[in-house]
Amino acid sequence: MTDELQEKLQLLPDKPGVYLMKDAQGRIIYVGKAINLRNRVRSYFQSSRNLSPKVQALVARIIDLEYIVTASEIEALILECNLIKKHHPKYNISLRDDKSYPYIKVTSEDYPRVFATRKVLKDGARYFGPYTSAGAVHETLRLLKKLFPLRSCRKLDAQRPCLEYHIKRCLAPCSGQVKVEEYQAMIKAVCLFLEGRSDALARNLRQRMDQAAGQLQFELAAKLRDQLTAVEKITEKQNIVTGSGDQDAIGLARTALGNCVQVFFIRSGKMVGRDHFLLSGGEDETDEAMLTAFIKQYYNQAAFIPREILLPLDLAEQQLLADWLTGSKGSRVAVETPKRGTKKDIVHMATDNAAIVLEEQAGKIQSRNEQTEGAVRELGQYLGLLQPPERMECFDISHIQGSETVASMVVFEGGLPKKSDYRRFKLRTVEGKPDDFKSMQEVVHRRYREAAEPLPDLIIIDGGKGQLSSALEVIRGVGLHEIPVIGLAKEFEHIFREGSGEPLILPRHSQALYLIQRIRDEAHRFAITYHRKLRAKRNLVSVLDHVSGIGAKRRKALWEAFGSLSKMKEASAEELAAVPGMNLPAAQAVYEFFRRRP
Repeated sequence: MTDELQEKLQLLPDKPGVYLMKDAQGRIIYVGKAINLRNRVRSYFQSSRNLSPKVQALVARIIDLEYIVTASEIEALILECNLIKKHHPKYNISLRDDKSYPYIKVTSEDYPRVFATRKVLKDGARYFGPYTSAGAVHETLRLLKKLFPLRSCRKLDAQRPCLEYHIKRCLAPCSGQVKVEEYQAMIKAVCLFLEGRSDALARNLRQRMDQAAGQLQFELAAKLRDQLTAVEKITEKQNIVTGSGDQDAIGLARTALGNCVQVFFIRSGKMVGRDHFLLSGGEDETDEAMLTAFIKQYYNQAAFIPREILLPLDLAEQQLLADWLTGSKGSRVAVETPKRGTKKDIVHMATDNAAIVLEEQAGKIQSRNEQTEGAVRELGQYLGLLQPPERMECFDISHIQGSETVASMVVFEGGLPKKSDYRRFKLRTVEGKPDDFKSMQEVVHRRYREAAEPLPDLIIIDGGKGQLSSALEVIRGVGLHEIPVIGLAKEFEHIFREGSGEPLILPRHSQALYLIQRIRDEAHRFAITYHRKLRAKRNLVSVLDHVSGIGAKRRKALWEAFGSLSKMKEASAEELAAVPGMNLPAAQAVYEFFRRRP
């Protein structure tokens, strides 16, 4: 312990707050909260006999600490949640990918839009989620689109309705076809649906349908009737779980593989969905610590907090968490551990489902290992290598009759793509003259001429005997004699090896063959993507040659600003004029040119 750290420990106040532990590089490695900062922080530096291995490892790395005094323990809890989310300290239990979950957003405009997003902003909009599956979000949005004629356009300045209006899938607020009050009533129904309040939604739709029929608005009444029928069908599929109210039932399962929390969402007494979350960094932590950390991180970002949260075990901070959630929601939130009855059964079911998720994860990991490390070992055995080829580099050539000839190099390590090491080459020696042999010689020479590290354990050439011979001439010529090189025939995945006239044919259903195919397909995809980009750029240049006032510099600026011809066509004259080097007359010429083209 440094003298500076020891001095800070002596000056710690007897007040609630948050403490931040730092390592030698100044990185925050742990964030915690305390009712009494002096007692809590000093406890880390007492006898190590009572400390877990994880805490001992943490303390050994602490070089400095900071603390923030708060007015209460609840304020400390809120600050702790925000700091963990911001810094992702190494020794805190963390909710994996906590920033990546999608939400459904209902904007706060007069005519709100409903769409998927991954950012929760304080912009007055309503957010529903988070969802662990993007597929579930898009499926919900598709169902909403069938039930309600929501607008999908971003601007409300259309002169006339689009096709969506004519096929009864939009009310066309963009052209003033619907009143604000009517559209807002529909959005209220959408929010009820997203909250899982099917009964309240059905009552709302039935009331509006009867009102419309009473006012002789039979077409509107028919639309509301169809929406009501669809909602009632969905309601029939929802199981009644508890008497009433909104609840989240939480289950926790732990194995040597990892930690999983399952959350059952119960709205108005019905099960409306579930999500699972994987937690990392808690191998030496208790179940109580894992569950507490999850609740803090999950509900710190949740768009909706129910009035009751059911837990599988008692927590020391249970009342504190309830007070914090009550403050966040603005109404009372109960955090309970049911001991009997239906609520306990639901929590038990959530726990069982969490265990099932971990079993599935184990199966996926085993399958993934067979397809990666297992496939690498198998390939090495078939090729007769002394060691499995941990790093493999594969080359492919792409062109159209010699035009825009490019090459790709993809890298696989441990059977998985390492995209940060991918390279692409625009070939110079064969432009306009299709010669795959010379192309391959150029690209491997540019890659290996200086024996740049890291060197691969296996080089794969996408091609047959001719391609392999051309590449070997260069590879061996630059002094790389120990690295095995193979050629992969395009049609049947026959493997040609140096010094052997007969191809090696891998078993049809072997993991080694599947790995070779994945590598070859990835190299082909990467080369084709680059080739298409160059071709599109060339086509764009040729198109803009016909626009007056557009020279080489402006063509390049337009390409860099928009990246494709289609985006340039969609741009307004003002957006075109905003590109560096452009002015309004030139932008107007480009704008009008694309409007004249068929």
